[in-house]
Amino acid sequence: MIKKEYFMLSGAKGRGMLMDLTYDDKFKDAPLVIFAHGFKGFKDWGTHNLVANYFAQNGYRYLKFNFSHNGTTPDNPVDFTDLIAFSDNTFSIELDDLTAVIDFACNGSAIPRADGVYLIGHSMGGGISILKTAEDKRIRKLVSMASLATFYNLWPKAAEEQWRLQGIMYMLNSRTNQQMPLKASLLDDLEKHPARFDILAKAATITQPWLIVHGDEDKTVPLNHAEQLKKAQPNAELSIIKNGDHTFGGSHPYAMDTLPAHLQDFCDRAINFFNK
Repeated sequence: MIKKEYFMLSGAKGRGMLMDLTYDDKFKDAPLVIFAHGFKGFKDWGTHNLVANYFAQNGYRYLKFNFSHNGTTPDNPVDFTDLIAFSDNTFSIELDDLTAVIDFACNGSAIPRADGVYLIGHSMGGGISILKTAEDKRIRKLVSMASLATFYNLWPKAAEEQWRLQGIMYMLNSRTNQQMPLKASLLDDLEKHPARFDILAKAATITQPWLIVHGDEDKTVPLNHAEQLKKAQPNAELSIIKNGDHTFGGSHPYAMDTLPAHLQDFCDRAINFFNK
């Protein structure tokens, strides 16, 4: 039977991170997959729970979490009710959060201990996952899902001067019509640690097996990002989903109880890669 357990973990700056673990109770010690969501995302977005169930049905434990400064709260895990936290987010914070989640998975304090984990990162979460895989050998295999190859893809280059002058920039969330604030501290963090946050340079150092999956109709993060990642790390496997968009057919809210065809294709490719 597929079961789900919920946990609270202390993330960066002591902010709570809500997590859930989906598994088949026949396989409590199954290999563990950790999923890192993307920019303006959250763990219960759209199709994420269907994906978790699919992995559990195929013999994996699936742990997903909300980054501590993604704009949601433990009381409101699917709404951006804390835009102050969102505005304070940085790439350093997200790396610290992901480290805390891997620590949680591997210390065995609340769930059966994992000797190592598999990691899936979507979009910006893919970039964070690439950096983390390069520095943490507890990650046994990586699947990057529509990942960007540079964090500078998240905003227009022309906006940076005004962003610095005003100290804050607003990005429209087209789904919620919210103006999402980003303090210049995000840009400062990126520029203070250029080597640590150079996704392509870090990609070149990854020694673990790595599957790069991208849709050729991705308008948010174009396919050339995947091609750049593959060029940086020739040992990685590049897998292109024909007609796939940035979420492989997923949307929020998502009313169906079956996975979109492109997203199921992604899941099957990832599971086959993990099974090798």
